Amino acid sequence: MNGAHDLGGMHGFGPIDPEPETKEPIFHAEWERRVFALNLASAAHGKWTLDTSRHARERQEPADYLRNSYYENWLAGLETLLVETGLVSKAELATGKSEGVAPQEVRARTIKAERVPATLAKGAPTTMDTTLDAQYGVGESVRVRNINTTGHTRAPRYARGKLGTIQVDHGVHIFADKNAHGTKEGQHLYSVRFEAGELWGETATGKSAVYIDLWDDHLDPAS
Repeated sequence: MNGAHDLGGMHGFGPIDPEPETKEPIFHAEWERRVFALNLASAAHGKWTLDTSRHARERQEPADYLRNSYYENWLAGLETLLVETGLVSKAELATGKSEGVAPQEVRARTIKAERVPATLAKGAPTTMDTTLDAQYGVGESVRVRNINTTGHTRAPRYARGKLGTIQVDHGVHIFADKNAHGTKEGQHLYSVRFEAGELWGETATGKSAVYIDLWDDHLDPAS
């Protein structure tokens, strides 16, 4: 969707001033560590996918999204999902007090502390073992579709309508745009190279390029 989360290339927000990777801590405060842990533990119940959780964060009011820090947005998205899936009621969220015992099906999928390292290491691959013809080949020129969806999309706004070249076919992966809304569908996922000038115009650094992972439904033939 178009929203405050998709700011790539927009003017007026000032230069990016990232912390050096060698100095940046994984978490800046203990509460951030807890929010991260709560997200992982809650997702273990299988009520939503990674793409659903991203869309929950995106659905905030734009002013809230911009005002919040990174993990404040994670917390806001988690609170939305907990209420929408019935794991927590609005009253429980407001008071911090349980209104009763969770159903057995919920308690059965609770992740135990000793399983956390193995669960994190395993991850959740998005590849799909299915035969599906690729719509595009390596070296082929493509144009990103100029979509303006109210749902989730992994096609960044700054690349829509722009020309790129297929660099790698990653094979068939779960299509994130539909997965965020409950439809598990496989499409070929490509690494697409965009010249900096195509994205940013005459002021772009001449030899720079951006690589974006995009699915079949994000692309059209260049011609």
